[in-house]
Amino acid sequence: MFQSDSIESLRDRIVTWRAAGARIGFVPTMGNLHAGHLRLIEVAREHCDRVVASIFVNPLQFGPNEDFARYPRTQAADCAALEGLNTDLVFMPDVATMYPHPLEQLTRVHVPLLGEILDGAHRPGHFEGVSTVVARLFNLVQPDVAVFGEKDWQQLAIIRRMVVDLGWPIDIIGVTTVREPDGLALSSRNGYLSAEERAQAPGLARVLDVMAERLRLGERDFATIERMAVEKLAAAGFRTDYVSIRRLDLQLPVPSDVQLIILAAGWLGTTRLIDNRLVSLS
Repeated sequence: MFQSDSIESLRDRIVTWRAAGARIGFVPTMGNLHAGHLRLIEVAREHCDRVVASIFVNPLQFGPNEDFARYPRTQAADCAALEGLNTDLVFMPDVATMYPHPLEQLTRVHVPLLGEILDGAHRPGHFEGVSTVVARLFNLVQPDVAVFGEKDWQQLAIIRRMVVDLGWPIDIIGVTTVREPDGLALSSRNGYLSAEERAQAPGLARVLDVMAERLRLGERDFATIERMAVEKLAAAGFRTDYVSIRRLDLQLPVPSDVQLIILAAGWLGTTRLIDNRLVSLS
C-alpha cells in the first residue's frame, strides 16, 4: 500500500493508474477506523480497480465547542487495517497541505437548504466544512466512484447534490450502516461513551424501530410519532436534538409517500449520536 502525505505524490500515482485505464474508487475518512469504514473500502473494491482512502481530521467541520482536539488519531492502526484490505493508496495530508491559506480566507462550498436543516441547524457551518473538504479531495483524487456510509444520511444527500450541481462525473455509492449486535450504529465517537452510556446507547436504534413499525402499520400523523420518540428517548437517558420523518431527499413527507427515512440525533452525556432508519411502505 502506497502512503502519501503530499499532493504531488498522490497525483503522480493517480496519473499512472489513469494511463493504465484503471477505474478509481475513493473512501474519505477522518481515521479511527472501525468495521463500518472497512466495509466502505470493500464496496469500493467491488466497483473499482484501484482504491484510495484518505485520513484527515477536518477542522472546518468542527464547531468552536466540539471535539476536534480530542478526536482520536490512530494512524498506525488505521494504515494496518487498510493494508489488510489491499487498499492501494492512503492519502494522509496535514492541515497546511489541505488548506494552503488561513481557514478564515478559504474558498468554501455551500449547499443551501440541505446543509441548513436537521444536523445543519444544530451544528452551524458543519456541512459547509464537509462539502468543502470533500470537494477538495474529489479534485485531488479525481475518482470515478466515491463511497460513503448511510449512517450520515444528510451528509450523503449533500454530497450527491454537490456532485450533480458541480457536474462532476463521480458515482456516489451509499452503504448500509454497520451495527453492533445490540443495534448501535458503529461510530468513532462511540469510544467516548462511559460504560453506563454504552448500555443506554442502543436505545436510539430501538426507538427508531418503534417509529418505523408504527409507520408500517399505517400511522401517518408524523408529528405525533416524532413526539412519542422524543419522550421515549428522554426516558432512555437521551437529550434529543431532533427526531424527524422525511422523504429520502430530506423534504417534508406527505401521507401518500411510500419511501421515508427517520433521522435522529441525541446526546448521552457529552457524546452526540446520530442514526436513521429507512422505511418502505406499501
